[in-house]
Amino acid sequence: MKNALFGTLLALQFLTRLPVSILCPWTPATRRWAVRAYPLVGLLIGGVLALAAVFLVTLGTPAPIAAMLLLSLWVAVSGGLHLDGIMDLADALGSNQPLARRWEIMKDPQVGSFGILAVLFLLAWKGVLLWALLHYQAPLWWLLVIPALGRWAGVVLLVLTPCAHPKGLAWSWQQSLAPPDLFYALVPLLPVAVFFPGLLGWLAATMLFIWLVRAVLLRLFHGINGDMVGAIIEGEELWLLILMWSWWQFAMVSLPGM
Repeated sequence: MKNALFGTLLALQFLTRLPVSILCPWTPATRRWAVRAYPLVGLLIGGVLALAAVFLVTLGTPAPIAAMLLLSLWVAVSGGLHLDGIMDLADALGSNQPLARRWEIMKDPQVGSFGILAVLFLLAWKGVLLWALLHYQAPLWWLLVIPALGRWAGVVLLVLTPCAHPKGLAWSWQQSLAPPDLFYALVPLLPVAVFFPGLLGWLAATMLFIWLVRAVLLRLFHGINGDMVGAIIEGEELWLLILMWSWWQFAMVSLPGM
């Protein structure tokens, strides 16, 4: 129980900017529980977003302003942690260089033009999709599960995909993990699935996205690193926003009470 508590606190410290000042031990057991807690932390982030969305809608905030405020809160709570992964991966892919050079580019602390464009388009699309969901009065509880499934996607990639190099933060996390941890990480989402059965479909969509991204990363990089884990979290969140907007706009908007 103590390892689970310390692991959850480690996940909060790593994945958010919430003030958690407790010194947690860095052991294989706490690392394992920290990764298992990724979706739980995602639920916390999603809960903050959903409550903020309800508050803004109640105040009658115009949809564009509300969407921008929610996007800003989303980045602020997570500290923009995974945006760095998107930028590094985009710079490496955009370079069109051999494998060794792509890895060098990913390690370079400077951000190139491809990285800047990638993060700008990512945030722009997230903002526009939030605007559309608010404008068409989509269920606000959706914001609860998007960050949770995004972080579960990161767990799946980390557990099932070998690291390209035996070093780095992702590799150190990976040494403490095994396939059963994927199911432990899903436990916090079970209550949500009970009340919202549609979550199972989104879980399937998450698996499809992970399978495609994993195949591309293995082909182009022969393994993963921490930046790629962050990038798949951001990519999964955008993927789910697209699917949710499409579903609501084209299939659900005519059904009363949904």
